[in-house]
Amino acid sequence: MPSRDRFTPRSRHLLPPLPGTGVPRRGLFVGRSSALLQLPDRGRLPEFSPALFTPGAVDALFRIQARQWNLYLVGNEEAVAHGRATDEHWQVFEKALLAHLAGQGVQVARNYACLDSANGKGRHKRDSVFEFPNTGVFYHAAQEDGVRLAESWLVSDDVNELAAGWRAGTRVASVRITGTACAGDLTVEPQRSAPNLTHLLHELAETDEYARR
Repeated sequence: MPSRDRFTPRSRHLLPPLPGTGVPRRGLFVGRSSALLQLPDRGRLPEFSPALFTPGAVDALFRIQARQWNLYLVGNEEAVAHGRATDEHWQVFEKALLAHLAGQGVQVARNYACLDSANGKGRHKRDSVFEFPNTGVFYHAAQEDGVRLAESWLVSDDVNELAAGWRAGTRVASVRITGTACAGDLTVEPQRSAPNLTHLLHELAETDEYARR
């Protein structure tokens, strides 16, 4: 399920650009645990610390947002789904994460965190269209925020997330993965790859086809 929605209201007085001259509303979907953060154990939820961020990633996100991207954080929260972390722990972690990003000028349109799983425990044992590799995250953003998925990017090193982005029609970029990404029956060939999120964001900024419009 998506957690608290965050967005910046748009001014009612802004006139729309002339047809063909504006930048389409695009989504930048970033894997929370698979690209933005460097967690010692993704199966467990640590205490939040700014030291968890991929070095340079927060500054890179701040710069690329000036190019009219909607930023979405995405990912399955398996620690909660499988009972290794409580809902309260997740809420504290999420609040601290979003507050730190906001304090650095990074505005998160929505933080999609699936706390449920078909293989989960207790009340979190249930199917969800937001659990990767399902595509609910992308279609929800397209419907609610009007982002054009074909102009959007997913950045991750998780094959389930990459496969979901590919199935939804976004462009997919891998970090810490070179070549074809495989896991079980899932195989994805990302359009871009880079050592980490910071490098990938710099590449996207430098090659952004709308940057000079």
